[in-house]
Amino acid sequence: MKVTFLGTGTSQGVPVIACDCEVCRSDDRKNNRLRTSVLIETGDKTIVVDSGPDFRYQLLRAQVKDLDAVLFTHEHKDHIAGLDDIRPFNYLLQKVIDVYATERVQTALKREFYYIFAETKYHGLPQINLHTVTNGEDFKIGEMTIIPLEVMHHLLPITGYRIGDFTYITDAKTISEQSFQKIKGTKILVINALQKEPHISHFTLDEAIAFAEKVGAETTYLTHISHNLGLHAEVEKDLPAHIRLAYDGLSFEC
Repeated sequence: MKVTFLGTGTSQGVPVIACDCEVCRSDDRKNNRLRTSVLIETGDKTIVVDSGPDFRYQLLRAQVKDLDAVLFTHEHKDHIAGLDDIRPFNYLLQKVIDVYATERVQTALKREFYYIFAETKYHGLPQINLHTVTNGEDFKIGEMTIIPLEVMHHLLPITGYRIGDFTYITDAKTISEQSFQKIKGTKILVINALQKEPHISHFTLDEAIAFAEKVGAETTYLTHISHNLGLHAEVEKDLPAHIRLAYDGLSFEC
């Protein structure tokens, strides 16, 4: 299985509009972060987790030529806004895209993309098959078994996903013991680390490091990063050897 980070930034991305901080002015491409999304490729399937506002450019930049499914973590705009950009796969590849989301997220998709679900079907609309994700119920996409993991984004439930020895979690602030038991034993962990200062709904850098140490994965990548975290190179040099900052375009096999 190959994993590629399409985006590793928080809701505003980096650089932030109108910001003149050293991170936003940096020439290091690792400090340029599109909204969070990840591409997962296996021998028989290609899926993405979340399709934010940068989705079209992310797919072009990564030269994605096929897509089978989109998994959603939650309904915030920085995670769903690009769903319409699946249309080329519908019409160039003649494929209907499977979309996996909880019932609550499905309600948001039906509100934000009402035209996809309207009784009158206009030519050129996105074509999807909607599947319900339920916490505690695994499902399969091709040969992959997907384990949903409920975590909390302050008061909002978020769905993380474990696939084999790979676990992907974004927008977490608290993680229950029940979910932790499903994560334990993973070899590669991806977890959010927004900034160094306390935040009501995201792990800070220290909280993410502490959680990574608790999980004990061989490698942990930090994502959903804001400009407030600091320069990529400066933050990285102070991290434990097995914990790294993710960056747009980073890929690995697992």
